[in-house]
Amino acid sequence: MGLRWIKGRRWLLILVLAICAAGGLVARALAAGGNASGGKVTTASLGTFRTDVIARLHAERLNYHWVVCVRTPHQFRGVGVVRCNVDFGIDPHVEAYCSVLRGGRLLTSEQDSEIPCGHDNAGFSDPVVTFR
Repeated sequence: MGLRWIKGRRWLLILVLAICAAGGLVARALAAGGNASGGKVTTASLGTFRTDVIARLHAERLNYHWVVCVRTPHQFRGVGVVRCNVDFGIDPHVEAYCSVLRGGRLLTSEQDSEIPCGHDNAGFSDPVVTFR
């Protein structure tokens, strides 16, 4: 039966493989729509990002002194990236959380390393005056 049966039923094998492939695509689309890893990438007001970052810090039981969010020149999938600087108060220790919203939920550069979070001089700056 073996090889001759498979040759005679080649159309059945192709059909089964096509059904499995289609099922995999449908499962992937459903999984992406039901969590923060799927959905449209958007941005929001700086206040929204600050509120979302603070909620994340509270959920992770992290202590912080202040949170300041600024727009950056960086883009992620065509959307502006917001950087929230969080002062954890140790030496002082400021961490940057570069973020967008995906499916309406906060997505940070810690969760998706493709979100650019390099130095960009965005935010407050003082002129530097030197004396001779």
